[in-house]
Amino acid sequence: MKMKNLTILIVGLVLPACNNAPQPIANVNAAPAPQSTEKTQTVIAHTTENQTAPVANTGAKSKWTQSGDPIDTKAFDAEIASADKALKSKPDDDAAKKALGEAYYKRAVALTDARQYASALGDYRRTLKYDPDNEQAKTWVDQIISIYDSMGRESPPEGQEPPPLSYKPEK
Repeated sequence: MKMKNLTILIVGLVLPACNNAPQPIANVNAAPAPQSTEKTQTVIAHTTENQTAPVANTGAKSKWTQSGDPIDTKAFDAEIASADKALKSKPDDDAAKKALGEAYYKRAVALTDARQYASALGDYRRTLKYDPDNEQAKTWVDQIISIYDSMGRESPPEGQEPPPLSYKPEK
């Protein structure tokens, strides 16, 4: 009788534990299967479309190119023109120089955000011309040049940076 009671006790303890076994988990992150009328598409995060093949490491750098997204720079251009006019009326005024440097810096940041690095580089350099103590502009100049170097491309020489890409608003 003891053996029968012991067997029932063991079965009574083991059986409920079997019901608590881990169940397969559905993948909640899986995308639903496309409908039969849809075409499956692959998205490429970084495309090499319109880019030249990498240059063999011969030490020679390829020429820089202008790229990025066109943005409306009218407000930045107006601020730069106003600050430039103020500086021309008072060429020795340090506040006017700093204001012009700040105006160039604001446009440079916007161009950087739009991935127009060659144009932004020119504005960061102009920022430093009028505000040599601007550490952020120094950092960006170094960073953009190092990006060009890491890609094996020549950065635009100082004074030869392109203007921002022309912006055409949608109608």
